[in-house]
Amino acid sequence: MSATRRSFFARAAAIATAQGLVLKGQQTTPPAAPVTHAPGKQYDPRMGTGNADKYFKYFDGRSKVSLIKGDSRRKNIYDSLVAIDDQIRPALKAKKYVFVKLNGVEAAGRLLGSTQPDALQGIFDYLAPRFKGPVLVGDSGDIPGQQAASKYGWDKVFAEFKSLNPKFEVSNEEQNKYGLLYGIDYDLHVIPIRLGARFVDPDAFFISAAVLKTHNMVVATMSVKNMVMGAPLAPALGNNNYADSEKRKFHVGIRSGNYNMFLAAQKMLPINWGVGVVDGYEGMEGNGPMSGTPVGHRIALASTDFLAVDRVGLACMEIDASWPGYLNYAYQAGLGQYDLNKIDVVGAKIADVQKKYRLHADTDRMLEWRGPMQDLPSNLGRNRRREEEDLSAYA
Repeated sequence: MSATRRSFFARAAAIATAQGLVLKGQQTTPPAAPVTHAPGKQYDPRMGTGNADKYFKYFDGRSKVSLIKGDSRRKNIYDSLVAIDDQIRPALKAKKYVFVKLNGVEAAGRLLGSTQPDALQGIFDYLAPRFKGPVLVGDSGDIPGQQAASKYGWDKVFAEFKSLNPKFEVSNEEQNKYGLLYGIDYDLHVIPIRLGARFVDPDAFFISAAVLKTHNMVVATMSVKNMVMGAPLAPALGNNNYADSEKRKFHVGIRSGNYNMFLAAQKMLPINWGVGVVDGYEGMEGNGPMSGTPVGHRIALASTDFLAVDRVGLACMEIDASWPGYLNYAYQAGLGQYDLNKIDVVGAKIADVQKKYRLHADTDRMLEWRGPMQDLPSNLGRNRRREEEDLSAYA
């Protein structure tokens, strides 16, 4: 054998060892083909590529979600919290202050998509006899705090609960205080995203006061997204240029957007997420979260597991739980329970309150995150197969 040929095999053996390949004569296992899921086809978030699934940190414990149906939004919210009081209180006692994260979205000329005053009343009804520390209420926005509170009618609730001494705060009013998240842009380049300091403060106990509604990017939005999209800093007051908003860094395409929302939840949830409350007294269907139409659903949900309460919310809306990408990513990373078989629903039964929500007109496009990437070149790493074939030809 020539020196050249010997050197080739020596080099080939080194490459094979470094890459984890095997030469002819040894037993091989063909690499698993990538799993793809076409839009409209059932997607199982437990399915990965090859044996990757066994490394996902699925939440193994059971979670509890309250589901209340009634003719009073305020009472529904209050009852949903009382039903899980035993789970809320221990965490609440360990925190210095409460922050009620409202959902301030003006939809189609009305406040359908926002946290209603009587929903906030229900939350305060629960807090008043149970918490004596500071209570902050707020959202991310581009108008001064008092102006926002008046616009949505929240200030009237503050006057009713003087014992709590609630104060309204807009997270972007302190531009020099923030936490950093490293997300990705449309081209998969790393980008820094500034999150309001409150949202990464370990002394806070966050209550997400969300609304049950469809969405124009991630199919549906409830407690998780209310927290995630309230965290990025908006432009400084008086600056109406959306290009200067940190929120735009989440609106970078279906894939990257879903992934950035997951990254934000992964960062914030262990720090201070206390309880997720979802108001479905009047939900929103169709082209939410801005231009949808009302659904008289008359329900409220609550849980200390934000992923679980959103999962039950999807079931109440009769929306396929495999469709919101950010929630499925969070499930795979162990951020909460997403398996209905491991969620204990107390109060009403899901089957008794389900309503089929009409989805956003662009839902088919939203589901493209589940399939293979079509907008980038093929994975060059797959050329390893060609290298294996070249090496085997010389064996």
